[in-house]
Amino acid sequence: MKQSMTGLVSLGLASVLLLAGCGKSDDVLVVGTNASFPPFEYVGGVSGDEIKGFDIDLARQIAKDAGKTLKVENMNFDSLIVALNAGKIDFIASGMTITAERQANVDFSTPYYEATQMVLVNKNNNSINSIDDLKGKHIAVQLGSTGDIMAKTFSKKVTAFNTGFEAVMELKNNKVDLVLFDSEPATSFLNKNPQLKMVELDFEPEFYGLAVPKDKAELLTSINSTLESMKNNGEYDALVTKYMK
Repeated sequence: MKQSMTGLVSLGLASVLLLAGCGKSDDVLVVGTNASFPPFEYVGGVSGDEIKGFDIDLARQIAKDAGKTLKVENMNFDSLIVALNAGKIDFIASGMTITAERQANVDFSTPYYEATQMVLVNKNNNSINSIDDLKGKHIAVQLGSTGDIMAKTFSKKVTAFNTGFEAVMELKNNKVDLVLFDSEPATSFLNKNPQLKMVELDFEPEFYGLAVPKDKAELLTSINSTLESMKNNGEYDALVTKYMK
């Protein structure tokens, strides 16, 4: 998903300050996420304010294997690496694409999910059939996402929103030509908005990883151990079945 580091510091400092009083203890593992990226992380549950999703279940198992309780901190995506390196969270689980730019600032787990970009348009729009057709279009994206960076290579008319939901609403209101988004979240939004359709284009694949600070080799080893165990014992496949319908 999320690839841009642009504006990271300016957008992140406010969230870091808000997190200053979150409180960490030795028996709690704090994961940072941006809960607007279904099915990986989203707000739901009976109470309507529970943070759920594929990544959250992964994080919960990581904490369990480490003998700790998981605490979830929801913040703007561009605040996550700032919060991580300020010690406000222990690791990031937020559909984060592994990139060389990010690897200069954090360490990543082994890749745990392969994704690609998809285009969402209104059903009556038949003008997008190839990547070249994106040139000059008004594109909506989620701020900081892979789509955010990619869209700027196609068009000068790119509008970025804090959530994918806002981007989709802009499309439904005919304010933009298309939304560029990761495949699974795009499918999730499509299922809830039958007036839209998805266009698959020839984009390169990308890989998600869980991020930890550079000086947390032990935590990284623990995370990788849990990921490997879940893939070997079927728990990972069970999560795929649960969330990637």
